[in-house]
Amino acid sequence: MTSLAATLGIASAVVLVGVFAVRASVRIGLPSLLIYLGIGVLLGESVLGIEFSDTELAESLGWAALVLILVEGGITTRWKAVRPALHIGVALATVAVAVSITVVGVCLHVLLDLDWRTAFLWGAVLTSTDAAAVFSVLRSLGVGRRLVGALELESGLNDAPVVIAVVVLASDEAITWVQPLLVLYELGAGAVIGIVLGWVGGWALYRIALPSTGLYPLAAIAACVLAYATASAVHASGLLATYVAALVLGNSQLPHRDAVRSFAEGTGWLAQIGLFVMLGLYVSPSRLLPALLPALVAGAVLLFLARPISVFFATAPFRVPWREQAFLSWAGLRGAVPIVFALIALMQGAPSGQTLVDVVFVLVVVLTVLQGTTLPWVARLLGIARQAEPREVDVDAAPLDELGADLLQVTVPVGSRLRGVYLRELRLPPGATVSLVVRDGEAFTPTMETRLREGDQFLVVTTQAVREAAEDRIRAVDLHGRLARWKTERPGPDGGDRRPRGGGRGG
Repeated sequence: MTSLAATLGIASAVVLVGVFAVRASVRIGLPSLLIYLGIGVLLGESVLGIEFSDTELAESLGWAALVLILVEGGITTRWKAVRPALHIGVALATVAVAVSITVVGVCLHVLLDLDWRTAFLWGAVLTSTDAAAVFSVLRSLGVGRRLVGALELESGLNDAPVVIAVVVLASDEAITWVQPLLVLYELGAGAVIGIVLGWVGGWALYRIALPSTGLYPLAAIAACVLAYATASAVHASGLLATYVAALVLGNSQLPHRDAVRSFAEGTGWLAQIGLFVMLGLYVSPSRLLPALLPALVAGAVLLFLARPISVFFATAPFRVPWREQAFLSWAGLRGAVPIVFALIALMQGAPSGQTLVDVVFVLVVVLTVLQGTTLPWVARLLGIARQAEPREVDVDAAPLDELGADLLQVTVPVGSRLRGVYLRELRLPPGATVSLVVRDGEAFTPTMETRLREGDQFLVVTTQAVREAAEDRIRAVDLHGRLARWKTERPGPDGGDRRPRGGGRGG
């Protein structure tokens, strides 16, 4: 019991420090993952004396954390925002991965005198971008939605092909023509399983009224983790199935969507904190100095050669402007994923596996400092940074199962074009009506002449048949004002929604 109390005390203290570290990292401009790694190193054997050297356990915990991080990424990604960048994101997750592995492998074979298989293994481990780093940094950066969408999709999708390459290259089996077919099967089957389980999960949660709001987030995350387990059981890509299931589920008609997304975000943060602290515990600082030179060489090749070349080949068919290509090249953020992949290679018995783990750890720290702190400056230098756009309107849904209806809770954010709109100008479809408005803490029953203000919250009661149309209409007015058409206007060239020319934010 004493040991349990001590373990729980240390764990809770680490989580609290990690939570407050997010605030500190925002203020000083230092990515929070470095603080988490530093906490792990501080707790480790070289400082406070906590020993953790179980590679198998570290790999298992790393996998579990990656699954939860991908669940959070998929559930919180809006399909309408990333759909215009789908072709670029898929190309970055496939073509760019293959090109990057090739370029890094050839360069490290020449520069570090690694044998061909080991050199390509290093390339595979280093090429994957990190979902946690991308999701936490890019969404608040203020660049075009197409760029953010492409990088989000890349980070969510590229883990699957990379881990297959790592497993193949780390083994001592001969590479034959069968491996490419297995890769296609694993990716295809993983995507199908993710789509099916994501759709089934969304369908079930929409039609089955659970007795407590808190059960919806648990069921949603469980459905996504089930996708991972199902895909792994049939030797398909569990990581791809997880992300696709979360993406489908998060964009379905999900009851209590805000609660689900908030819970997924909290789970994702907990997974990030635990993963980075664990990796800091696992690493031995005494081994990091000899790994510094090969890490710097590999990092230079990756950052200044492999990443730009791979982005060029992946985006060339889509005529992406060179400024956006340059930003995509610099924004390939690394985090815990390459370290976990290095642990996989070590467990597979790859030659110099421990050296690879140490090199990747040093490389992640160096690249995180270099890229994470300079990314806003690079965006401004390339002329693609924008002023912060108004936050999208929040629409949360709760089912009224016995009535065959839904209740939408809408919050009018600052800068929304819902401000100043009369309720009659919302032109909600028949079967939907605004039943209550909460303003400055006071609730009242509105009329059609009630005019919305920033910060207002209002409830819309709608039949299930027109719920989606009502939600689309509210979002359209939020973006385009009272003159918005019934259907959302087609995306602009950067993936964002086109706004009508002229007129103020009030419509």
